Amino acid sequence: MRDFLPADKARRERVLAVIRERYRAHGFDEIETPVMEEHGRLHAGIGGDNEKLAYNVLKRGLDADAIRAAADDPAALTDLGLRYDLTVPLARFYATNRGALPTVFRAVQIAPVWRAERPQKGRYRQFVQCDIDIIGDAAPRAEAELIVATLDAVDALGLRGANVRINDRRALDGMLASFGFAEADRPGVLITIDKLDKIGPEGVVAELRERGADPAAVAEFAEFLDRAPAPAAPFGAEAIRTALPPGVPDEVVAHLAGVGAAVAAALGADDASPLVFDPFLVRGMGYYTGTIFELAHPDVSYSLGGGGRYDGMIGRFLGQDVPAVGFSIGFERIVDLVAKDDATAAAAIVLVHDRDVPLDELLALKTRFVAEGARVRLEQRTKNLKALLERAAADGYGAFALVAAGSARESLEVKPLA
Repeated sequence: MRDFLPADKARRERVLAVIRERYRAHGFDEIETPVMEEHGRLHAGIGGDNEKLAYNVLKRGLDADAIRAAADDPAALTDLGLRYDLTVPLARFYATNRGALPTVFRAVQIAPVWRAERPQKGRYRQFVQCDIDIIGDAAPRAEAELIVATLDAVDALGLRGANVRINDRRALDGMLASFGFAEADRPGVLITIDKLDKIGPEGVVAELRERGADPAAVAEFAEFLDRAPAPAAPFGAEAIRTALPPGVPDEVVAHLAGVGAAVAAALGADDASPLVFDPFLVRGMGYYTGTIFELAHPDVSYSLGGGGRYDGMIGRFLGQDVPAVGFSIGFERIVDLVAKDDATAAAAIVLVHDRDVPLDELLALKTRFVAEGARVRLEQRTKNLKALLERAAADGYGAFALVAAGSARESLEVKPLA
């Protein structure tokens, strides 16, 4: 959990403003949910490994004897917890407020979440998620809308050239079934396949054997890895079929191809498809039921976001299934890649004044600059002017002016901060 200095905070807010504006332009409406949810809801078996990282809140009013008596039963000690993502709260929000929402609801949530991570670069215990979700639409159009809106937001931040790796949990299940893996073994097999980028094909095969997976199925999978062709271009049904073994249901391929066709139509016939079919993309969240995707950029080796379809989650709270799909931008990773906003810095001015400049003159000058659209800071001149200006530049200011007693706005020379 981190503090942010003024320049860092300004940078984060600028990036968030761009993301909000682009998502709103695509018809998504922002909502807000509480930072805490009921313990049972956060630990319903749908949050994957994130449930193990949840911060739980001790029940109020427990005395020492009650705590000792319930020491082996965490559920008896806690009734609330800090949210570890924004998807579980959204499902609860929709179930609670469905009557006041449109049939197809397009939601934006931008807020902090908390996980008891082992802190390291890129992994924090408190971080911001930027989610868009569509609830109530089972058609490929929903995934396409999310992908197009997310790519638009990333482009608006200056991160052009991003693409989206895409797969379907049903395709993964069909692939494992075709190799002969028992249904009960497939969740564990997927956990190992999810490590393909980190440990490579040989490492995955070795780990599957160590896990005690069916030897014949592992051999079939190893053979497929050796001969698996790269997906054909352009993205479509043929490319998907080429990258998969026989046995994956036609409706799964058709749904993925439909997403690709809708994205292509939205971006225009002259644009190369940003979709890349990846038959080994897994995404570990237990609530995904269909399409899954991750945001990638050629400048970095890690994903910048991801999401997928979770058609079974809302039904747990509502009593009937409602189709739902979401896409989350990894804000903490995105913000580090966004270029400095020189235009904003240029409009931020430090007025460095002598000690004897009257207060009314200073405030009158400041008011004139503010009225012209500038952001203004007053600083009394010090012996070490260089250090003062370096500090101002680090805080996001791009210009300064020296102010003496009797200075008029028209006579001031505004200079850039190098």
